[in-house]
Amino acid sequence: MGNMKWVGCWIGGTLGTMLGSGILGTLAGFCLGSIIDEMMDSRADSNDYNTNNQDYYSQGNGYKQYQYGGQNGSSNAHSNEGQRNSFLFSMLVLSSYIIKADNKIMHSEMEFVRQFLRQNFGEQAVNQGQEILLKLFEIQKQQGIQVFRNTIHQSCAEIKHNMDVSQRLQLLNYLVIIAKVDGYVSLEEIKALKEVARHLGLTAKDVDSMLNMENGARANSNIEDAYKVLGLSSTATDDEVKVAYRKMALKHHPDRVATLGEDIHKAAEKKFQDINDAKERIFKARGL
Repeated sequence: MGNMKWVGCWIGGTLGTMLGSGILGTLAGFCLGSIIDEMMDSRADSNDYNTNNQDYYSQGNGYKQYQYGGQNGSSNAHSNEGQRNSFLFSMLVLSSYIIKADNKIMHSEMEFVRQFLRQNFGEQAVNQGQEILLKLFEIQKQQGIQVFRNTIHQSCAEIKHNMDVSQRLQLLNYLVIIAKVDGYVSLEEIKALKEVARHLGLTAKDVDSMLNMENGARANSNIEDAYKVLGLSSTATDDEVKVAYRKMALKHHPDRVATLGEDIHKAAEKKFQDINDAKERIFKARGL
């Protein structure tokens, strides 16, 4: 029952709130449909779903019509759940591209995704989320890298349309963490991160900032790393430093992603603290 409930949450929250009939809806239909098929085979007498619904969703149809909470409008709680699920599914889609950017699937990267699923949805979600990620790898293999790259670009365009800039920045932050988790970020991964950022309506500087977050926040690291966090060089004027910090603080404030769930909010708080620590290092060095 727990597994079925979790998949129901994905269908209701993710597909009804954001994905519609675009490329993300198509991907969700492929990934989630097979999971529903397996569950319906093993739970034919379940009252949670009927066979007609299973056929409907496994064929990738009707996403736009299925609204979480009904057509009369959903509660704030349902809306927030939908945003969180949309964020998570988008993260899995884009993660499949970043993880394979260097043609290697690292255990540490997969473990990070499993941990993220565990924290946000519980232990039962881990296998299903991992299965979705493996199916995305399969799609990439079937399509070939160039076609799959176009699929990623289309996915980014839909995400850009449906998420505000703070949510997109937090999504990019998770992709950067995945790339960094094995202790080394390859040139291929950096290129893929900046490619994704561009199609999300973000910038290469956003990627560079996130890659330097932890180093820039540490008091014993190179002060240049602190400047990189703010997207600046050490030749910037005091006014430029202050303006850059204010813009960063506004875009990355954790309250702007509060609807995405506690764990995502905590990650945003960590990133926000790194930005503040980098700013404090620069201000101290300049006597501001």
